[in-house]
Amino acid sequence: MNFEQLKPQIESIVSETNRTVDERLLSICQLLETHIEYYNWVGFYFRNGNKEELHLGPYVGEPTDHTVIPFGKGICGQVAVSNENFVVPDVAAQDNYIACSITVKAEIVVPVFVNGENIGQIDIDSNTPDPFTEADERFLEFICAKVAGIFS
Repeated sequence: MNFEQLKPQIESIVSETNRTVDERLLSICQLLETHIEYYNWVGFYFRNGNKEELHLGPYVGEPTDHTVIPFGKGICGQVAVSNENFVVPDVAAQDNYIACSITVKAEIVVPVFVNGENIGQIDIDSNTPDPFTEADERFLEFICAKVAGIFS
């Protein structure tokens, strides 16, 4: 299934107001992990109140010990500070990378903004080297914009 085919399903999940936020976010993670072959771990991290740290939200994939990530640490922590997408074609080449699994080869993180404020991010790990393209970035930006609507 390509990104354009997945967009209506994302919109449908987001609009299911009878479900909790976490249920909807988990459904998004499941949809992506199931339908995009090189998305091997899909999850959301959110700012933990006023603290300078991220807290793991719903995710699909191998369990992780990284449930709290300080701002600036790892790829997710760097995105919390920079407010910009971060595409890592080869995690082994990153000095400030937090390894979740030895099988992970690449990562992409895209922030979620509500009223101009970075409240969290979608984090995707891939076991495929250098799989992410500009199309992935645009698709994940679309998802983050839809997710932001849940919180605004």
